[in-house]
Amino acid sequence: MKAMILAAGRGERMRPLTDVCPKPLLKVGSMPLIGHHLCRLQAAGFQDVIINHAWLGQQIEEVLGDGRDYGVHLHYSPEGKTGLETAGGIATALPLLGEAPFLVINGDVLTNIDFQAAPVLAKQMQGGADLAYLWLVPNPTHNPRGDFALMHNGAVHSHDVAGEALTFSGVGIYQPSLFVDTPPHQAAKLAPLLRQAMDAGKVAGQRHDGHWLDVGTVDRLAEANEWVKKGWL
Repeated sequence: MKAMILAAGRGERMRPLTDVCPKPLLKVGSMPLIGHHLCRLQAAGFQDVIINHAWLGQQIEEVLGDGRDYGVHLHYSPEGKTGLETAGGIATALPLLGEAPFLVINGDVLTNIDFQAAPVLAKQMQGGADLAYLWLVPNPTHNPRGDFALMHNGAVHSHDVAGEALTFSGVGIYQPSLFVDTPPHQAAKLAPLLRQAMDAGKVAGQRHDGHWLDVGTVDRLAEANEWVKKGWL
């Protein structure tokens, strides 16, 4: 199974740090933020990892190289300086991702979500109708209303149905067919595709109550470093 790390964001809320360094390369502990994902993916048995990039993306390739320092094989999907949003980035990388379900991880989160569970869930998806499987987390203070509703049967829906309102963790498994109508090399958001699939009853998920942090601001970057000191990852 292949994995993709989304690393094309500009990191506006991290400025001025991200004026000279792409957000995935900001240090958390002794390694770049993105390095924590690479270590956990390798430990979970992943070998091929695709990374998209935009702003200062060449730095990512120069620092990470072919991935041998992390025990994985890295492939890159450059998007230019501005990026293509999440769905556009994934659609552009589909030739690298292949025809089987793949794992996608936001490059600016820290989490101990069990990546080892992904291949099992992906195999189940291949035999069913689901187009996406999402990990959802309790709502942080910066997103108190959440993003989606998790039902008792594991289905995920928009807020207009009864269910537990939770925040999307930025970690999910997707069928390539979810992006069949998304043109490559054009900007497109992921949320509309997910909501369309939810309306068709084709999105499942689970709640993650372990560690998760959206490292989107300078304050949360400092918090991430405290997590590392405490050995939470």
